[in-house]
Amino acid sequence: MSIAYRAVDPATGEVVAEHDTATDAEVEAALAAAHAAASSWGALAIEERAAVASEVARLFAERKDALAELAQREMGKPLSEGVEEAEFCEAIFRYFATEGPRLAADQPIPTGDAGGTAVIQRRPLGALLGIMPWNFPYYQVARFVAPNLVLGNTMLVKHAESVPGCALAIARLLADAGVPEGVYANLFADHDQIETIIADPRVQGVSLTGSERAGAAVASLAGRHLKKCVLELGGSDPMIILDTDDLDAVVTAAWDFRTYNTGQACNANKRIIVVGDLADDVVAGLVAKAEAVTDPAPLSSRRAAETLHEQVQDAVAHGATLHAGGVLGPAPTAHYSPAVLSGIPPEARAFGEELFGPVAAVYRVESAEEALALANSSAYGLGGSVFSADPARARAVAERLECGMANVNSTAGEGAELPFGGVKRSGFGRELGPLGMEEFVNKRLMYVAD
Repeated sequence: MSIAYRAVDPATGEVVAEHDTATDAEVEAALAAAHAAASSWGALAIEERAAVASEVARLFAERKDALAELAQREMGKPLSEGVEEAEFCEAIFRYFATEGPRLAADQPIPTGDAGGTAVIQRRPLGALLGIMPWNFPYYQVARFVAPNLVLGNTMLVKHAESVPGCALAIARLLADAGVPEGVYANLFADHDQIETIIADPRVQGVSLTGSERAGAAVASLAGRHLKKCVLELGGSDPMIILDTDDLDAVVTAAWDFRTYNTGQACNANKRIIVVGDLADDVVAGLVAKAEAVTDPAPLSSRRAAETLHEQVQDAVAHGATLHAGGVLGPAPTAHYSPAVLSGIPPEARAFGEELFGPVAAVYRVESAEEALALANSSAYGLGGSVFSADPARARAVAERLECGMANVNSTAGEGAELPFGGVKRSGFGRELGPLGMEEFVNKRLMYVAD
């Protein structure tokens, strides 16, 4: 065994927890337990599983403050946002506890000349593997676990190495809610063990939220072993501002969403595309927001802060203008002052790469068509938004965005009932909402002849 799961407080650089990786025997035991539990858990009435999910929701609400403190210590999340994340988890489990039985109900279909009767049944697949990221250490797990818990699948979860305490807290919460042994297991697995798990015939699917590199590796393994996979990867979401009759509101929406979770959200508005002279006013408004930040939260790690700083400095070297912020704090902390960039040329890394931190990148264009062309030029396709005083005009532009989630006069529609996912290099598959019940399920035809 080796210590690979290590939590470091990004505000101080202090190591706060260390855990050994799992042994191969522990991995095998978890696989066997998940496989064995699949039969009994899947055989329960869905209402019984929904009742357990409802208790999970209650415990997320009850423990939200402690969970927020843990997330702050392990990945730097501001306390208020950690509380919001736990509350969102409560809403997600509550949604699937309430709506899951209806969403998974048998669906009668006409039989026509075939005669007889037919229904599409939604049945669990069995054991699944979830590979989770650090940036939303509870919410990302909830998106994967809640629908599959209600459907009757069992789950092995490999969380990010930097948030082991959050991983253990989730496992304890689920156990305390009455989730039976084997239905959910946290594994401090290494990469070789993950490959073994994906290859194992007892595992029926894998869900990953993470980087393109990790997604490509997992998709390759899943394909090799004929396993269903869902991937939620990176994003460089455009926020197109066509016009506005309330500049302060638009700037505030742009800044708040861009800097939420210290800018470390996959679907953040990483490219703010503004038509005409309005771009100057938007930049000025964002600069005022940046300069008003006196005590920025740290990024998740020193390396994350250094990478972001390298991207910003590269943009400046290629001719971009840094209007505010962009100061890397002293090691070993992970502080980085919120920045505003404009004029990023295509040659700069920041033009095509995802900026995973508090950097508002503004691009000036001269028309809606030019804005669309720039928005859709990205290799990513997670989300996007269009703002205008004329909602119909904004809707017409949003209809042409190449993304999985298009928004009009909102940076993002978010809720347990709203599906989340992207296209292109942002991955495939959906989580949350009714589509969250459709991924890891056997949509079985049951036909009864006359």
